[in-house]
Amino acid sequence: MTLEFLSLHPSNLFKTCVLFGAIVLASPSKMTAQELNCSVQVIAPQIANVEPSVFESLEDGIREFMNGRRWTNDNFSFDELIECTMQITISEAIGNTRFSGSIQIQSNRPVFNSDYNTPVLFVLDGDFEFEWVNGTSILFNPGQHRDNLSSVLAYYSYMIIGMDYDSFGLESGSEYLLKAQTIVANAQNAGGSGWKASQSKQNRYWLVENYLSQTFRPLRLCMYNYHRKGFDLLYDDIETARLNIADALIEMRSTNRIRPGSYNLQVFFLAKHDEIIKLFAPASEAERVRLLPVLKQMDPGNISKYDNALM
Repeated sequence: MTLEFLSLHPSNLFKTCVLFGAIVLASPSKMTAQELNCSVQVIAPQIANVEPSVFESLEDGIREFMNGRRWTNDNFSFDELIECTMQITISEAIGNTRFSGSIQIQSNRPVFNSDYNTPVLFVLDGDFEFEWVNGTSILFNPGQHRDNLSSVLAYYSYMIIGMDYDSFGLESGSEYLLKAQTIVANAQNAGGSGWKASQSKQNRYWLVENYLSQTFRPLRLCMYNYHRKGFDLLYDDIETARLNIADALIEMRSTNRIRPGSYNLQVFFLAKHDEIIKLFAPASEAERVRLLPVLKQMDPGNISKYDNALM
C-alpha cells in the first residue's frame, strides 16, 4: 500500500551518522565535512538604489557561509547532507550597506525507503536587519555576537541541524539547539530585533527557548515519533506508521493546553499540515474521527482544510 505523495524505492540512504554516531555506509572518497546543502536566494523586488550585483554577491556569500562551514563534529557523506532552502527578501536598503527585510527558512529530511522528503522546519522571520559591505566574507564567532547577519544565519543553521537530529534520535539535537540559544544570549544587547523575549512572542528567542523547555517536550517527542516511528515505517507497515503518527500528534495536546497558539506549534503545523492531510485523508473513518478534533484544536488556522479533507 502506498501514498500518492510517497514514491517508494529501496535505494535511499539513511542518515546513519545521526542514528549511530558514525558513517558506516559512505566510502572515504565520498566524505565531506559540511552538513548543509542550502539553496539560497536573495531578492529585492522594490529596491532601485542598489546595484543588482550587490545582492548577487550577498547571495553567494550566504551560500558559502551556510554550506562551506563545518557546524558539527560529525562526518556526513554527500547523500546525507541536510537539504534546506533560504529565501531573503530585501524590503529596504538604507544606503549600500544596511538592509532590512525577511528571511524564510525551510529544511527537509528523507523518508526511509523512499524518494520523498518530509518538511521539518518552515519559518518566516520578518525581523531581519543587517549590515554587509559588498565583497566581504561573512564571519562568525560562536563566542560572541559579531554582527546580525552572521548571527541570524548561524542561529538558523543550528536550528536546522538540531531539529533534523531530533527527527532521527530522541532529543539528539540538544547540543545544536543549545548553540542556537547561546547565539540568542550573545545578541541580547546588540540592538537588533528578533532576539529579545520582550519584543515579540514569535521570534528567534522564543523559537529555541520554547523548544528546549519542559513544557514543549511533547513537541520534541513528536518530532522523533512522527518521523522515526511514523514516516520511516510507512514502506513496511502503513497502518502502524499512521497510528504512531496520530499518537505523536495527539500527545502534543498537553503542550497546547498550557500554551495554546504557541509559536512553536504554529511553526510545526506550517510545515506539516498539508502532509498530515495527505496522509490521513485515505485513512479509516475511525482514524480520522479520532484525529480531526485534535488537529482543529492545535491548528485553528487550518480548520477548514481539515474539515474538507478528513470529515
